[in-house]
Amino acid sequence: MWYWLFKYVLLGPLLALIGRPKVEGLENIPDEGAVILASNHLAVMDSFYLPLVVRRRITFLAKSEYFTGTGIKGWFTRWFYTAVGQVPIDRTDADAAQAALTTAERILKGGKLLGIYPEGTRSPDGRLYKGKTGLARLALHTGVPVIPVAMIGTNVVNPPGTKMLRFGRVTVRFGKPMDFSRFEGMADNRFIERAVTDEVIYELMGLSGQEYVDIYAASLKNGVPQQGGTAGQPAARFPETAAG
Repeated sequence: MWYWLFKYVLLGPLLALIGRPKVEGLENIPDEGAVILASNHLAVMDSFYLPLVVRRRITFLAKSEYFTGTGIKGWFTRWFYTAVGQVPIDRTDADAAQAALTTAERILKGGKLLGIYPEGTRSPDGRLYKGKTGLARLALHTGVPVIPVAMIGTNVVNPPGTKMLRFGRVTVRFGKPMDFSRFEGMADNRFIERAVTDEVIYELMGLSGQEYVDIYAASLKNGVPQQGGTAGQPAARFPETAAG
């Protein structure tokens, strides 16, 4: 209930006024069934404007720490993240990556829309960064289609490093569903996972018009020296049929 109140009454109208969202390709979102929405990530507001323009409810994964706080602040944080459609990562697995995969698979088995940011973190400078292979692992394990989503202008409405919102124009552009069934039975192959991830990032680059940088955004944020990363585009796509 709170999700829809936030969307249509408490927060959505204000965001619509500030960002005047323009939507393209919304017909690519099916009316039902599990789908992975793979989006670039420019600002915190990505997680608000994307659900605002999609008729179906979108679920995002969130750190379990957001749901375990104590006191009034902990209660409010837990309530807010639940209300806006985020769920905690199941920490019953010792491996954090596997824990995220387990939680995501559970959501998709329920026929829901799952929102994912392949870059793993917000872009530090507006460019598009190398994707992490968790997205591919999830798509290959579940067989669920991936729809690339380009968020444009959210970093103007919500400049990185600030909590203030500014008037601007947000565009949300949906690409056509990507089917990776040609790789059936090849899950957990790291070369296939990298190829699938790069293919999604390639689509995001075309949809968003961003410059691509072949390093992880988190590495840049953490001050790790760039090793071989160059601006350009992801590795060439895999052929339509898997090569041996």
